[in-house]
Amino acid sequence: MIRRMATEPRAAAHPIPRFPDGFLWGVSTSAHQIEGAADRRGASVWDAFSAGPGHIKDGSTAAVACDHFHRYPEDVALLQDLGVDAYRFSISWPRVNSPGGLDFYDRLVDALCAAGVRPVPTLFHWDLPVELDWLDRDTAERFAEYTSVVAGRLGDRVKKWITLNEPAEHTLLGHALGAHAPGRQLMFDALPVAHHQLLAHGLAVRALRAAGAGDIGIANSHGPTWAASDRDEDVAAADFYDLLLNRLFAEPVLLGRYPDGIGELMPGDVEADLKIIGEPVDWYGINYYQPTRVGAPEGSEIEFGGLTLPAELPFTVKELEGYPVTDFGWAVVPEGLTELLTTFRERYGDRLPPVVITENGCSYEGVDDQERITFLDGHVRALHRALEQGVDVRGYFVWSLMDNFEWAEGYQRRFGLVHVDYDTLERTPKASYHWLRDALRAQR
Repeated sequence: MIRRMATEPRAAAHPIPRFPDGFLWGVSTSAHQIEGAADRRGASVWDAFSAGPGHIKDGSTAAVACDHFHRYPEDVALLQDLGVDAYRFSISWPRVNSPGGLDFYDRLVDALCAAGVRPVPTLFHWDLPVELDWLDRDTAERFAEYTSVVAGRLGDRVKKWITLNEPAEHTLLGHALGAHAPGRQLMFDALPVAHHQLLAHGLAVRALRAAGAGDIGIANSHGPTWAASDRDEDVAAADFYDLLLNRLFAEPVLLGRYPDGIGELMPGDVEADLKIIGEPVDWYGINYYQPTRVGAPEGSEIEFGGLTLPAELPFTVKELEGYPVTDFGWAVVPEGLTELLTTFRERYGDRLPPVVITENGCSYEGVDDQERITFLDGHVRALHRALEQGVDVRGYFVWSLMDNFEWAEGYQRRFGLVHVDYDTLERTPKASYHWLRDALRAQR
């Protein structure tokens, strides 16, 4: 059931700037966070991780989540009413591995097409089948096989594809620090996970091309890195962080090479693999949330990703002072998006294909979420400034359509344009939903 709210968005002082014709407006979700119906799919590493004591802050699981598996017609109706051009969702590899698993995505894609909403699937958004392991090179080959199966079934209707979502976070939080599934604390021994995910991306691009697909991208998370001071040690720490979280995942895809000093740390025939990883993409997806302020490590321990760890990392992440924060404690820095995009254009030049912002959003409580309206308005304006400065940006996807299972936070954080009552599963569009709907109508 969808409950309509009485609260309407407050009128903005000025409408958002006009974007070019054909600019793609959308919203994003991921399978594990919204689908539920865990009994209708195989287990993922997140199922196993969630079952461990203390791994999820509120002790919850995604077994039901938003029950999108059963309620997708309601959710497609919300998308149609919102007026977005496209819906970025992810496909659950464990579900596809189960009997009849692709039938659900067949129904979803048909419903989206009937509603006039372009389906934009992400093939991997962290929910690896529990029997697989990114430390094993074979997982990349298995991913290519899975990609071929999905493309063979959906490729007649899906015209825009995303291979992976945020391999940096999956490597760092899941395999280096242990804050996410599968919960390993390998530190720099997690680098093969990064390499095998990037290899999987390249193999998936080839598999999609072989299936006749075009318009292929990847969704990498990026943000500006700011040195805590102009001291040499803080600048060096910030440079290393930028290499680890930005360049390590962008340059193999965009330039076909690792940053200096990284390639020799990777497993296998790296030069041969880079020819695959560097398969040309049609566009480059960027997930942006906030900049990171970085300094040299202090003392014998560091705080990172919610964990206290030995100071084995040559940096420490510091608070971004002087900015408003979301209910998650993340800094609100719209100008960081402009800076990020212009930096990428300057850094990669004509090797940077058209860019799509594949995620941008914030966590706030309440249905009358004026703070989210302010956040989105500011970031859309920052995106437009990047366009004015010559960055070829082709689309913007809000995270997220609805409140959902927020990984290790459980259900404590609400990123949605639509409120979900987790007891009744009732959907209630928030003020930000109505604001975005009105903004998109004005664009047209």
